[in-house]
Amino acid sequence: MENMIQLDARRLLCPLPVIRTQDAIATMVPGETIIVTSTDPGAKADIPAWCRINGHKVIDIKEEDNEIIISIKVAAG
Repeated sequence: MENMIQLDARRLLCPLPVIRTQDAIATMVPGETIIVTSTDPGAKADIPAWCRINGHKVIDIKEEDNEIIISIKVAAG
């Protein structure tokens, strides 16, 4: 089973959700998945933009109860 990390970025404002995502991904290996949960509306655009720049794949973005849940597949560094 693949490794999956949950990152709680709730109650953090821009740019902290992106920074925490970046820091977490730096400790991961290619192919792993990270699930980021944020309450910052900007994270819905900022995290996918950061992923595009860095080559990571956004698998899914969901919104539930004022939370944005972003699933990311880590690419090779």
